[in-house]
Amino acid sequence: MSELLVVEGLVAGYGEAIVLDRVSFSLAEGKALALLGRNGAGKTTLIETLVGLTTWRSGTIHLAGTNIARLAPERRARSGIGWVPQERGIFKSLSVEENLTAIARPGPWSVARAYQLFPRLAERKRNLGDQLSGGEQQMLAIARALLLNPRLLLLDEPLEGLAPIIVEEVLAALGRILGEGQSAIVVEQKARQVLAVTSRALILERGAVAYDGDSASLLSDPHTLETRLGVAERAA
Repeated sequence: MSELLVVEGLVAGYGEAIVLDRVSFSLAEGKALALLGRNGAGKTTLIETLVGLTTWRSGTIHLAGTNIARLAPERRARSGIGWVPQERGIFKSLSVEENLTAIARPGPWSVARAYQLFPRLAERKRNLGDQLSGGEQQMLAIARALLLNPRLLLLDEPLEGLAPIIVEEVLAALGRILGEGQSAIVVEQKARQVLAVTSRALILERGAVAYDGDSASLLSDPHTLETRLGVAERAA
């Protein structure tokens, strides 16, 4: 299986501040990576560096064989990166359907398929973005990114702040998306939940890689989960 994303020796941050310190990892085509770490570990910085929003210092970011480390964000998007930021970034003055069609690109993901994935959006397709609940806005943000038909989907804490029943819906949708072979990196504080739907896991500590392995092994390793992430062992 070919490598879609290869990051080597990446050093980046904001202005003069360096946050990522020689980060290296890779992601195969059709696989999903859980990006984990405590608050301040550099997870969002890594995602924003892949998107092109930070100060790059050194290292390479190869997407499908092309080094995109110095490309502007819009060129990275055109090269196949889809991004769902923590702030969601939907157009709140546009309807659900207008949000989806405004940036859609040709490919397997269509508006109809997005509605199948998130039936709530189909029911509210004429509602404006600011008339949706937080969970519905998150669904719309994910659907919008999919309509770009990206080669690599980046999701920054997609379950954050959602009610438990909405977490279940969004997690089920993510399971379907990733299970169908969408290459993705998912940042999430809910480690156990995201590990269950991804194949690989990367833990950052102070901007450096502290763990790089498969999700199933990490999920079955309560010591690492507790020491690296502060995740308490489940009660028997």
